[in-house]
Amino acid sequence: MTSRTVFSSEDIYKALKRISHEVLEALEPGEELLLLGIPTRGVELAQRLLRSIQEIRPATKAELGVLDVTLYRDDVVSATRSIATTTLPPRGLDNYVVVLVDDVLYSGRTIRAALDAIVDNGRPKKVKLAVLVDRGHRELPIRADFVGKNLPTAANERVNVCLLGSDGSDQVVIES
Repeated sequence: MTSRTVFSSEDIYKALKRISHEVLEALEPGEELLLLGIPTRGVELAQRLLRSIQEIRPATKAELGVLDVTLYRDDVVSATRSIATTTLPPRGLDNYVVVLVDDVLYSGRTIRAALDAIVDNGRPKKVKLAVLVDRGHRELPIRADFVGKNLPTAANERVNVCLLGSDGSDQVVIES
């Protein structure tokens, strides 16, 4: 198996900073933002985005949540995943601009599951998607609004996002 690093710690930092600016530009005056991280690495990315957004524009009304989609998945992988805790604001999702945050967008099945979970938990004003890596190979008509890096890959390659909080370092590696 060979691997190559395609995104360094500095690249991840720059991508998240750019996504933070893009999220802020997409907000209308008075809209409240809710960053919903999809476990595992989407949660850490959402935390970083929230910090960055608050640094850029401290007056932004923004909150952080966690959305576990395990029970909403339609694929076999869900049987092997442990269930994480979903954490939402006390008032639910109603009227927030929700930005789903995940590490890699691939088939679109995780995001489809997240959309189902959102519908079960409220009615946001808007739902957007932010991903660190979009690797293509979609099975569903889902597209990210905010992308750190478009990374065309072969179907037999694996994209591994490593983050400081869960893996001890920041990098994106392709294994083939």
